[in-house]
Amino acid sequence: MNLRPSSPGRTTDAFTLIEVMVASAVLVISLASILLIVSNGIRTARILDRVHVDASSAAAELSLTNRLEEGSDSGDFGDLHPGYVWSRQISEAGTNGLFRVDFVVSGGNEAESKLSILLFRPASAPRRLGP
Repeated sequence: MNLRPSSPGRTTDAFTLIEVMVASAVLVISLASILLIVSNGIRTARILDRVHVDASSAAAELSLTNRLEEGSDSGDFGDLHPGYVWSRQISEAGTNGLFRVDFVVSGGNEAESKLSILLFRPASAPRRLGP
């Protein structure tokens, strides 16, 4: 039992101004840190969403073939990478079925991607000498 008389106009069930200011400061600091974490996550997701298309995609597709012919070819990646085009130049590097293939991929806002590979395809038609 509380035997002390309470003074009129003063209640004991309230927060002081200092307590309210400390609680507000803790709230502001925690909200700012949560906002920083969320914005870093969104920035990282945008960076990871960008697709970099290089010439190895076109080289992987050509490596599945058993025969090569000298010449040049070009095309696009279709729906897989819209806006990107590739071109390749195939030349015989030796008489034993060794071919050199030069790829160039361009498109988007990126610089051209170039790649040269050697493929051994002995089943390919040999180079015709003379007319």
